[in-house]
Amino acid sequence: MEAFSGLPDCYEERFMQEAIRQAQLARDIGEVPIGAVVVRNGEIVGTGYNTRETRKLATAHAEIAAIEDACRRLGGWRLHQCDLYVTLEPCPMCSGASINARIQHVFYGAYDPKAGCARSVTDLFSLPFNHHPQIYGGVLETECAKLLSDFFAWLRKNKLEARQK
Repeated sequence: MEAFSGLPDCYEERFMQEAIRQAQLARDIGEVPIGAVVVRNGEIVGTGYNTRETRKLATAHAEIAAIEDACRRLGGWRLHQCDLYVTLEPCPMCSGASINARIQHVFYGAYDPKAGCARSVTDLFSLPFNHHPQIYGGVLETECAKLLSDFFAWLRKNKLEARQK
């Protein structure tokens, strides 16, 4: 899929680069490398990365961690002046969390043809909820997708080596 065109003035590549750094933290502990940051007024107010396997929690997604971090730091659940940057297209849960938190813009890198709910499988953001973040996909897509493909190649290699022993 091609990227949405015309990124808004609020978009800054440095925030997607920080989401990528968060994804690398997940990778470094053996987690699927997905990272996210929440930004308000040009400042990162929330960070998170995938820890589902480590924490044994279905909800331990990068976006949820970043949104929770931002809510704690800002002292409330409404993040209507905030943007979310994430390395992978949000799933149904994370799309819903973005809507419920009143996120203003969602920028994501790689598309997720299996669970993406911003465009790939469905578009939850287009449904008649009371809030509609603006969505921009394919942002630094190649770099974000490479993190994932490299991780899964490494995982397959390690599983094969373990079976051969």
